[in-house]
Amino acid sequence: MALNIVERIDDRVSVRHVLLSVSDKTGLDVLVPQLVEACPGVLLYSTGGTHAAIEKLLGRERAARHLHAVSDYTGQPEMQGGLVKTLDFKIYLGLLSETYNPAHQDDLLRVGGVAFDMVVVNLYPFEKTVSQDTATIEQARTNIDIGGPCMVRASAKNFLRVASVTDPADYRSLLDELRRLGGGLSLETRWRLACKAFAHTAHYDTTIAAHFACTTFMSVRDCYRVES
Repeated sequence: MALNIVERIDDRVSVRHVLLSVSDKTGLDVLVPQLVEACPGVLLYSTGGTHAAIEKLLGRERAARHLHAVSDYTGQPEMQGGLVKTLDFKIYLGLLSETYNPAHQDDLLRVGGVAFDMVVVNLYPFEKTVSQDTATIEQARTNIDIGGPCMVRASAKNFLRVASVTDPADYRSLLDELRRLGGGLSLETRWRLACKAFAHTAHYDTTIAAHFACTTFMSVRDCYRVES
């Protein structure tokens, strides 16, 4: 199958649908209320603890207008322990679809999907976890994020129309631009965020690989009850 080669994109993209899933909720109290104010009619899609935090920040009335649970959007409940929440065709269609691709737009219509314009994701705290002397191999394994890096990479790949936000330190400047551009973000900003997002996932994977490379197999066996 031939790869899509894109020639036409928009400089400014209006932020109408935002996907949020953050382990570090720093700055969420600034981002969410001001995002709703800067982007009238914006719809927020979120998971688990992030959904609960946003609902509390917005209050019941505004949450009813702006907030959707990802499980309601996909029609699939979260896997026990939150192991699978966002790994869904409908999510990635919304992340990777191209504005001027009629086939992509038909796909969105077919499944009742939306095109996500911004993704706000940060990852399970693997590095912080393994930096503790008492950290076990199971604690390390549990803190390997799967869905987060996938969403970050997909949205960064499609910087053509999606803003991939991985750092709470960027929230205020993004809000400033959204207000200045009437609820939109520029191509320059989306490109800058994409570069930062790829560096973020690269560091994350490198940290995991380095930690596991220094972990002996015997320490792995000793961590579990291994059945014969």
